[in-house]
Amino acid sequence: MRRELDIPVFHDDQHGTAVVVLAALTNGLKVVGKKFGDVEVVISGAGAAGIAIAKILLSKGVKNIVLVDSRGAIYKGRKEGMNPWKEEMAEVTNRKMEKGGIGDVIKGKDIFIGVSVPNLLTKDMVRSMNEDPIIFAMANPDPEIMPNDAKEAGARIVATGRSDFPNQVNNLLAFPGILKGALMVRAREINEEMKMAAAEAIASMVKNVSEDYIIPDSLDRGVAEKVAEAVAEAARRTGVARV
Repeated sequence: MRRELDIPVFHDDQHGTAVVVLAALTNGLKVVGKKFGDVEVVISGAGAAGIAIAKILLSKGVKNIVLVDSRGAIYKGRKEGMNPWKEEMAEVTNRKMEKGGIGDVIKGKDIFIGVSVPNLLTKDMVRSMNEDPIIFAMANPDPEIMPNDAKEAGARIVATGRSDFPNQVNNLLAFPGILKGALMVRAREINEEMKMAAAEAIASMVKNVSEDYIIPDSLDRGVAEKVAEAVAEAARRTGVARV
């Protein structure tokens, strides 16, 4: 559709989720004192959302990402349960060719991002991660691990998709502002630069970043305006704005 149409095409459950994850990680890494270029990430769930998150993190400079599906880690040359999209990601992720299930590949990682199934992650898995791990357990309504369990196992920062825990990663923070910004300048498309600008704008709305406050409230009306302005400017800068 992006190739065929001269109007913006945007899938919120993929790219909206990816934008908000990037925004939350931007602030989360400030808390733990790490950089995108230095962290290793495991993503549980290799569907549309997981792949979109992996792509935006690669654009941000993350060098090692391991995608895991129900068959285990995705790597170049794997035969079982593959499709063209997973084949594409196998070319640019899992540089170390790690194999096995989530319990195998999470060892020594800095960040876990879950867009998969409930109760997947155990305390022992969290304990096996690098120092000050970040856990984004976003399966709904039941996350991959409950925040209290993750914290007890040593997680420094925990985010979920739920509103009854701190750090709700909700794509509501992304899509109204992104679409408004695109419409403001009659953009021909929503490109990677516009999505990155949206993530930076969302992250900037948190003035006093802390372990339990890495992302704005989902109902903060100021977020959409901030995102729209940033997206419109990125569209102008990249030459896809008509006005």
